[in-house]
Amino acid sequence: MKKATEQGIVLATATIASFFVPYLTSSITVALPTIGKEFSLDAVLLGWVMSSYVLATAICIVPFGRLADIYGRKRLFLAGIALMTASCLLASFAWSAPALIAFRVIQGAGGAMIFTTSVAIVASVFPPEKRGWALGITLASVYTGLSLGPFIGGVLTAYLGWRSIFLVIVPLGIAVFYVTRKQVKGEWAESRGAPFDLPGSAFYAISLFGIMYGLTLVPDLTSALWLATGVVLLAGFIWWERRSKNPVLDLSVFSGNVSFTFSNLAAMINYAATYGVMFLLSLYLQYTQGFSPETAGLVLVAQPVVQAVISPSAGRLSDRIEPRVVASIGMGLTTAGLFIFIFLSGTTPLWCIVGVLVLLGLGYGFFSSPNTNAIMSSVDRRHYGVASSMVATMRAIGQMTSMAIVMMIFSLVIGKVLITPDVYPLFLESLHLIFIVMTVLCVFGVYASLARGKIKEPANAVEK
Repeated sequence: MKKATEQGIVLATATIASFFVPYLTSSITVALPTIGKEFSLDAVLLGWVMSSYVLATAICIVPFGRLADIYGRKRLFLAGIALMTASCLLASFAWSAPALIAFRVIQGAGGAMIFTTSVAIVASVFPPEKRGWALGITLASVYTGLSLGPFIGGVLTAYLGWRSIFLVIVPLGIAVFYVTRKQVKGEWAESRGAPFDLPGSAFYAISLFGIMYGLTLVPDLTSALWLATGVVLLAGFIWWERRSKNPVLDLSVFSGNVSFTFSNLAAMINYAATYGVMFLLSLYLQYTQGFSPETAGLVLVAQPVVQAVISPSAGRLSDRIEPRVVASIGMGLTTAGLFIFIFLSGTTPLWCIVGVLVLLGLGYGFFSSPNTNAIMSSVDRRHYGVASSMVATMRAIGQMTSMAIVMMIFSLVIGKVLITPDVYPLFLESLHLIFIVMTVLCVFGVYASLARGKIKEPANAVEK
């Protein structure tokens, strides 16, 4: 196969696969009220339909990234496509809420495999002079999945039922798997033959699960046990990784690197403060405002569309201005948007909701690309792989933290009851508390973003 042909096939398959992961996150939000009605789910269980996917992704990203280095990125990519396709088919026939949540966990594992390999494969195939263009196309599909997900999910739910959201992935997944397996001949495994850090991976996975699951159980007394277990195992993970000869995550990159540490902290806080917004507004627009899934999806498109338009320009701006300045402005805009949402009521006009979503899209757009630029620019080239993994890890942990906060407050205020008109006042009270917490988080995020200091250049600069 000619090199140019292989490049084109790799780019096409990676772009389509990169669409799957955010699509399965954003599209399901508008279907949650319909799913809740069919399975008689309370607010907390509705949260698990969404967060089980994110938790599985968060747990699997780091171990699967290491496995890809050892056994081959193409092999892990194919496994991810297979898992994603099979679990989507099964989810479309889910007979109960536990079954649906279980299939969402498998989807999350498949998504982690895709996420940790697709961009790396593209970077491996394309030469430096074309790499930025190719990665731009691949990442654009991620934003497309986020942008179109709510609208597509709303239309499919309204006309074909919520199960069709998963079913449409199946033929695409089969096509990507077949083309990749038959047409892509290369394999990439920089650490082939190296041992896999199984104890470190176990520490990492169980500690994350313990902390996140414990938060969702508050105020039940068992939450303290899960949280304590998670924290102890997290400490054990750090202790083990610092002594391991082949760590699943090289933590030495954090040592003495204030810019890298605070940039990652800012990323985690940003995701923790913003990820749950789509979930909350989907419920709010359909329960409190009475909109259809289709209309709710169309409203929710406002944020990711603005985010997708602004992000490239913000990234270029951070090449000329200190990334911390641009990212901190973005975090400030996000804080303002979340603060306004504290005052949501049953009569809040639609123009106001859309306006705040646009503001949040601007905030995230100005934050994301410059912050990623700061992370990658603050390490030596030999640590690019670890830095890239941390970007994905902070995203996943932040998203899961956001959903854990949402479910914890739902559990405290609403309890494990169905969201019916009788509990709409408690639902609104929950929204107010959640947005207060998220606003406070963003204030700390602004501090973390500013505290990172200047990026050391040109010694650690990213290759342009």
